[in-house]
Amino acid sequence: MTPKETVAYLDQYIIGQQDAKKTIAIALRNRHRRMQLDKEMQEEIMPKNILMIGSTGVGKTEIARRLAKMMALPFVKVEASKYTEVGFVGRDVESMVRDLVLASINLVKTEHKERNEGRIQEYVENTIIEKLLPPLPKGASSEKQADYERSFARMKERLLQGDLDELTIEVEIAPAQGESPDNLPPEMVKVQESFVKILGMGSKPVKKELKVKEAKEALKYDAAEKLLDLESIKAEALERAQNSGIIFIDEIDKVAVPSGSSSRQDPSKEGVQRDLLPIVEGSTVSTKHGSIKTDHILFIAAGAFHVSKPSDLIPELQGRFPLRVELDSLDEEVLYQILTKPKHSLLRQYEALLKTEGVTLVFEEEAIRALAKISQKANERMEDIGARRLHTIIEKVIEEMSFEADLHQGETLHVSAELVHKRLDSIIEDQDTARYIL
Repeated sequence: MTPKETVAYLDQYIIGQQDAKKTIAIALRNRHRRMQLDKEMQEEIMPKNILMIGSTGVGKTEIARRLAKMMALPFVKVEASKYTEVGFVGRDVESMVRDLVLASINLVKTEHKERNEGRIQEYVENTIIEKLLPPLPKGASSEKQADYERSFARMKERLLQGDLDELTIEVEIAPAQGESPDNLPPEMVKVQESFVKILGMGSKPVKKELKVKEAKEALKYDAAEKLLDLESIKAEALERAQNSGIIFIDEIDKVAVPSGSSSRQDPSKEGVQRDLLPIVEGSTVSTKHGSIKTDHILFIAAGAFHVSKPSDLIPELQGRFPLRVELDSLDEEVLYQILTKPKHSLLRQYEALLKTEGVTLVFEEEAIRALAKISQKANERMEDIGARRLHTIIEKVIEEMSFEADLHQGETLHVSAELVHKRLDSIIEDQDTARYIL
């Protein structure tokens, strides 16, 4: 996608934040441009990592979530606060690269399954029919073979129509081959695999009695394992992860150490940064699927930086995020647009949910304005949690309608400005109550 197309896509779901959208769109396009160059030049061009700065609820994580849906690229989102320095109990930072490899393998495997869907479907159908239709004895006459083929075709037609779904058959399913969590270090994976071999686990197919409907799904996995070239899938996935992979590191501010803070006595925060540095700079990480270089992985970090500031990160790590974008706080008008403009806005979601009960929910224009205004006021008086405040506000307003939806089937319920003020004004005025409820 061109940068304009990327921004246009994000505009359908995220209001404002044009600077952040443009910066990310250009970074993604540069990755595409790099792949068009000769190999020698490709190695020289490093990704320009991005640091997004903004309060909670302004769209940092939503941008990452939408990017993951938009792109057929290996993508993982991780929280920096979940990692610990080597030697401390917790996850080591290298596990984020292993997570990326796993995401890449799943992505490539899904693509291969889609390309081979016809072969997989044919394998499943033939396996089920062979269980239902006794095979011909060896040396059967050509006439019997012709009859068998006609019976096979009729049985296949009935299978496709779902007429055989409730029949029970015995199928052989290949067991899981002792898959270990992908974020385990390779040496731990080897230990686990040794135990699997010693105990003889996962070595023989398992016979199961299943209904045809369930057997279809069980055999699809079995077919994919038999028909797809898993080694080539792993090789392609590793290549794609190290050249096109994106790691979104949220809450990067949680591992920054504010200057003059007593938390400087906590070595784990600065240690996480130092462990993160070689991965962002470019290093080789071992995974159970093979080694991967991180030189050309794009890192996007994000944080609110309320307590700390970007300059509180260690200088070496700061230098590895040359592109910085600050996301704007959300005012009343932006909150109004968030309620009305996105493709699947909050209001559309609530309307769709109550529609399943036969209730038509209508938000009046003045009510929407009131929701935006009260949300903005709540953010000013309490913690500013951005657009997330809208969830709480709307839920409080339509709580009774949602609870009694079954009594209003076939009716149209209006959410008016009067109803919004009736439900919220007394709460918003009492700050102590508002802190607990809104």
